Amino acid sequence: MYATMNSPISAYQRIGVETGVESANPHKLILMLFEGAQEALAKAKMHIRHNEIAKKGEMLSKAIMIIDHGLKASLDMNVGGDLAQQLQALYDYMTNRLLVANLKNDIEIIDEVNGLLNELNGAWKAIENTNGIHDGTKKP
Repeated sequence: MYATMNSPISAYQRIGVETGVESANPHKLILMLFEGAQEALAKAKMHIRHNEIAKKGEMLSKAIMIIDHGLKASLDMNVGGDLAQQLQALYDYMTNRLLVANLKNDIEIIDEVNGLLNELNGAWKAIENTNGIHDGTKKP
């Protein structure tokens, strides 16, 4: 379902998310992308509350970049089938909602997108726990 990790690695490095990218396995990279997007959304909310509009825009742009150029770009549409198509549509929805949130300084929209990311992140972590992916080995 997910394409080679070269694109997400470079996207992740370009966006400025910290440490561990080069040594992480593909599964961990996706987790790092989810966490980076959620961190950017939390900071965007803080900047809205402090009326720091430029910084809010930077953080929402960062989240959009992670979703669009990291998570969405990592989808392998040839292997992932319907699930990959549904995730692509969901990622498009999230980026569009964040554009609206940026224009309207709307914390509720940011919370909506964060909730979606949280659900996907939880599902991705469950895959890790089920298959023993964390250390690169599968459970028997």
